[in-house]
Amino acid sequence: MSARVLSGTEMANEIRAEVAVGVAEMRDKHGIVPGLAVVMVGDDPASKVYVRNKDRAAIEAGMVSESIPLQASTTQDEVLSVVRRLNCDARIHGILVQLPLPDHIDEDTVIESVNPDKDVDGLHPFNMGLLVAGQPRFVSVTPAGIQQILLRSGFDPEGKHVVVVGRSNIVGKPVSNLLMQRRPGSNATVTVCHTRTRNMAEITRQADILISAIGRPRFITADMVKDGAVVIDVGINQIDAPERKRGYRLVGDVDYDAVSQKAEAITPVPGGIGPMTIAMLMHNTLKAARYFVHPHLRELGD
Repeated sequence: MSARVLSGTEMANEIRAEVAVGVAEMRDKHGIVPGLAVVMVGDDPASKVYVRNKDRAAIEAGMVSESIPLQASTTQDEVLSVVRRLNCDARIHGILVQLPLPDHIDEDTVIESVNPDKDVDGLHPFNMGLLVAGQPRFVSVTPAGIQQILLRSGFDPEGKHVVVVGRSNIVGKPVSNLLMQRRPGSNATVTVCHTRTRNMAEITRQADILISAIGRPRFITADMVKDGAVVIDVGINQIDAPERKRGYRLVGDVDYDAVSQKAEAITPVPGGIGPMTIAMLMHNTLKAARYFVHPHLRELGD
């Protein structure tokens, strides 16, 4: 039996519609329109598409949207100057610096320059620390999207064994911390695997929920998944496809065709986690604007 396909596109549309209602309510009650600024350095084609989709989503939600494209030759000081300007701009409640940055720019320095109250990507060490401490404020958008796709599909992680493959600061570490929180929608037992893990298949076969964010095409094979598992594929990898006009196709970290015959549910690539990240960015931007109006909410979390 083929697995149930968990459409991130459909759930993302639901979340974006909910955000649009919240934006309209804030505008009507407080006269404030949430604002999102995205800074992109260079002209990476994938990043350009992603930034364009973020801009469109913000506008559709009724937000103020500002995209700031910078040349690849832009210096680190110039990028920091842009971030400082946005930190002081009262129209902007959320700031996202599109990654990766060119090699001559230190990503950590730039991320740390963002005002934590506007860090809607959830990557600032302050917000990462709050997550680890069990007081999440802004959760990194991909992990937040993973949690929402599980909850909205009826696969509450509570009491489940979640295995995360990958330990990046963007996905692996924050999603592991998020799902082990002593909070509704979490309360899972979490195991983290990575490229140096021995006998990885023995561990992944124990997973009730398997999350792969390792960045290797079709790395997770059917023999690594137990029958009836829920599989969340975060990977977006290009592989050669000479038969296609563009010469490549996108695949995930999971061997979708084979694994979908064993899993109870699985996310597709594309159309799975990708749309959810943009939806959760909109959610975080609305939350940042709410914190601006009601600062006391920052201490309460979500």
